[in-house]
Amino acid sequence: MWVFGYGSLTWKVDFSYEEKMIGYIEGFSRRFWQGSPDHRGTPRQPGRVVTLVKNPEELVWGIAYKLSEESREETITNLDHREKAGYSSIEVLFQPQDSATKSFTINLYIANEQNPHYLGPAPEEDIAKQVIESHGPSGPNSEYLLQLATAMRVIVPEHKDEHLYKLESLVKDMLQQG
Repeated sequence: MWVFGYGSLTWKVDFSYEEKMIGYIEGFSRRFWQGSPDHRGTPRQPGRVVTLVKNPEELVWGIAYKLSEESREETITNLDHREKAGYSSIEVLFQPQDSATKSFTINLYIANEQNPHYLGPAPEEDIAKQVIESHGPSGPNSEYLLQLATAMRVIVPEHKDEHLYKLESLVKDMLQQG
């Protein structure tokens, strides 16, 4: 079984795996439209974390992890808990960066508009302000965003995730201004 990481799983992997590979999924955009009342915010002041939204013109880069058979059930249980605030698992087609490797079906966690923590679109300046102001048990929301942007530049420096990098720029500017 393979799992696709497009958010914190690109830089904060807390499970064992047999193999990992860089690649993408088509038909989605990565957006900071999901509320985080449990990791990067609180119920009173949720942070914003990424989810995927359908977009036939886009693709999302990330990392695929092949789960080890020995720890598969435990890993799924832990991922289900980690992604409990509005996420559910779906299967999609993964395209490896290495064109010599065939595409394959992969599981990922996605938050849809019907979940109670879905925040949806907002002006990027408002999203950045919310990210700056939010902290949770897993740390500052700004750390999540900045770590994700750094990870994506390392993983696929040639790909430009406009939404992510615009938010990164806004958050850095806001942090500098104090």
